[in-house]
Amino acid sequence: MKLLIIDTCGATGSVALAGINRQPPIVASVTLPGRTASERLVATIKDLTAQSGVSLQSLSAIAVVYGPGSFTGVRVGLSAAKGLCEALSLPLIAISRLEVLANLADPPPGVPVIALLDAGRGEFYSGIYAGGICLREAMVTRAELFAEIGSAATKTGGDAATQPTQAARLVVACEAAVARSIAELAPVLLAEPTAENALGLALLRLQARAFDDIATIDANYLRRTDAEIFAKPQAGNVAASHFAASHAESSPQ
Repeated sequence: MKLLIIDTCGATGSVALAGINRQPPIVASVTLPGRTASERLVATIKDLTAQSGVSLQSLSAIAVVYGPGSFTGVRVGLSAAKGLCEALSLPLIAISRLEVLANLADPPPGVPVIALLDAGRGEFYSGIYAGGICLREAMVTRAELFAEIGSAATKTGGDAATQPTQAARLVVACEAAVARSIAELAPVLLAEPTAENALGLALLRLQARAFDDIATIDANYLRRTDAEIFAKPQAGNVAASHFAASHAESSPQ
């Protein structure tokens, strides 16, 4: 059984071929430098399979890390995976990048993992996992993250690493800027996940035959809904509304 894994969500993309019944399981892997996935992904897959002597027709499934991350990268990787699955009649396995990052943490038994990725504009993609089960994935602000974790540091200025609520959780990131911005939580900085790192999760899904619907699966963008975006008006908009209302009341008819 053979598996193709695609990950184009991060600063660099990667593709890996794995032989499930061999050691080591990774047959070959390739890194796509910079933002080159959209131009090079399909050609890279063809070259990788040809050089490894593995035909696409011999694959058992295709796994793709489908976000969150770069919007363009996420779309490119998922579109390629869906297209190959449809053309080759192969099952699709879509894996969250947050789950891959959390899986790299190797926490002590019973300790939940909070995996964080940079979502831009001071927000984070956040995933909470316990015992291999996803409890929640969402886009959160720094304040929402600290409130969710229950950090006393945001209220007292204390060292969050010494708080009981923090000791029960492991916070991980793969971007230095993210780690610095939440230093109070004593995050563990890991290497950026690659396609190879998704193999363990992909194998579990393949063995359980837990496949995704190619027709309905969408990218894991974790964007806020319109209801969340517009639930709380910005201070500037509120002031403008008050000004417009008072101006209307004082204007002559």
